[in-house]
Amino acid sequence: MIEKLDSLVEDISGLNSKLVLLIGPPQSGKSNLLGQLSARRQTRLLSVGAAIGRELLTVPSTRRHLQAADILKDLSDKFSCHGLLLMDNIEILFDRTLQLSPLDLLKRHAHARRVIAVWPGELRDDRLSYATTGHPEHQDYGIDGLVPFKIQ
Repeated sequence: MIEKLDSLVEDISGLNSKLVLLIGPPQSGKSNLLGQLSARRQTRLLSVGAAIGRELLTVPSTRRHLQAADILKDLSDKFSCHGLLLMDNIEILFDRTLQLSPLDLLKRHAHARRVIAVWPGELRDDRLSYATTGHPEHQDYGIDGLVPFKIQ
């Protein structure tokens, strides 16, 4: 599976949006696969939740929604290596108080560099979702502008 993902990382270089989402059920090995890619490509892995969480602790809660996207940009620039950014634990991006559109944010980052991220939701009928319908953090997206990489 790592060979297939590594090959895909090269193949997406010419695309306008260079976003690959690793999608699979819990405990399917998405984070492990991303870790293998990190070792193979000799690049660091951005654990988004931990990194943004640390940065947001210094920001007053009333201003966090204004700075979260900029903090992610700064972290992405710092963790990107050879035009590649690996992202895991992105659940914090769905926090309603941050007022972000997680997939749009990932796509914006993928215009400047290849972004490989673990998607914490599921893919069904060409629709990405996060959380169940009715949950306050529920999101639903089409898959335009990204490459889904399904893990069983």
